[in-house]
Amino acid sequence: MMKGCDFLSKKRNYRRLLFVFLIADIIAAGTMGYKEVKDSIPDTLYVRSGNEDGISKMLDNPLVTYPETLNVADSGTYRIPCSLLGVVPLKDVKVETVEEKWVSVCGMPIGLYMDTQGVLIVDTGEIIGSDGIPCEPAANIAKSGDYILQVDGEAVNSKKDLISRIHDCGGKPVTLLVKRGEEEVPISIDPVMGEDQEYKLGIWVRDNTQGIGTLTYVEEDGSYGALGHGISDTDTGELLDIAGGELYQAQIVSVLKGTKGNPGELSGYIDYDDSKRIGTIDSNTQKGIFGSVGDGCMYKLPLTSMEVGYKQEVETGEAQILAELEGEVKAYQVNITDIYRDQADTNKAFAIQVTDPELLAATGGIVQGMSGSPIVQNGKLIGAVTHVFVQDSTKGYGIFIEKMLED
Repeated sequence: MMKGCDFLSKKRNYRRLLFVFLIADIIAAGTMGYKEVKDSIPDTLYVRSGNEDGISKMLDNPLVTYPETLNVADSGTYRIPCSLLGVVPLKDVKVETVEEKWVSVCGMPIGLYMDTQGVLIVDTGEIIGSDGIPCEPAANIAKSGDYILQVDGEAVNSKKDLISRIHDCGGKPVTLLVKRGEEEVPISIDPVMGEDQEYKLGIWVRDNTQGIGTLTYVEEDGSYGALGHGISDTDTGELLDIAGGELYQAQIVSVLKGTKGNPGELSGYIDYDDSKRIGTIDSNTQKGIFGSVGDGCMYKLPLTSMEVGYKQEVETGEAQILAELEGEVKAYQVNITDIYRDQADTNKAFAIQVTDPELLAATGGIVQGMSGSPIVQNGKLIGAVTHVFVQDSTKGYGIFIEKMLED
């Protein structure tokens, strides 16, 4: 009898366990579903006065409900409270009524030179000491991605400054003030005399970066946006903190055609002569690089005035990207294949596929260096190219232009 009771007890416990798992699965599915619906709703919508149709288009989800009437502020800015099936609150969508906005669209390749904010630690490494013994003085002390701001209380602005300070330390412990994430942290490292009789800390550092991208637009006041994504360090993968930089004219000299597994690249020549300087780089963000075109430099740019199209106006179908391969900005045909409403605030907001035979023949599709190429649909600037698919260079992502214009 006891064995039978044990069997029944185990069976009940097994059923309870299954019930607990079932409830946990239902809760998890509900949580994920709630998050997915919430993420599909934009945080902000820009609508033209008298043309509010885009609101219903962006909030077109059978699970999302919102009031039919609202009190609109005099400023033309208001919020729409959205809920799940009219019961569970999701988020308030900020709606801003705007006038028509025009910018000067570019598409020209540009050379970038940026100084980091402090000296970036790329990695730590091994040193062979003057005694022939290998050691790692910075191991578990300095971290990849740290920015060195000071050495023994004195500011450093370049790799040359850092090397000079270490050279003059006399072998005494060196205190570095580093920016680690959002914090400033002091760290102490004991220098080691290397085989070349120079003191070293066992760190690899970088104080600037260069590259080629595409200028997307210029506004009336000379402010510009480019790339559609930030510049990250090639070794750490982290977005670079910059102290500033400069924008130069660039000339494309060759194209490495994209293939499966190899996205290809535009190779260019940057002349860092003052006569080729276009402007300044003031900020490096997830949405691109931003700055100002210098006085008297507008004439160096191939600009076309164009109205801005907002994300609710973007639709799947034909569009064009503007790019320069052989000294002239041209329009190439693409298709917008998918629009990701749940990623509208990112630089992967919609997918494009190159269909233009000329561009496919020249580049294989989208290649590195085309980031920032303007995307035009129905005569309006709606976004910029940001990424290429590694396994299919004919495809890539774009960012909505309104996100770049927010910076």
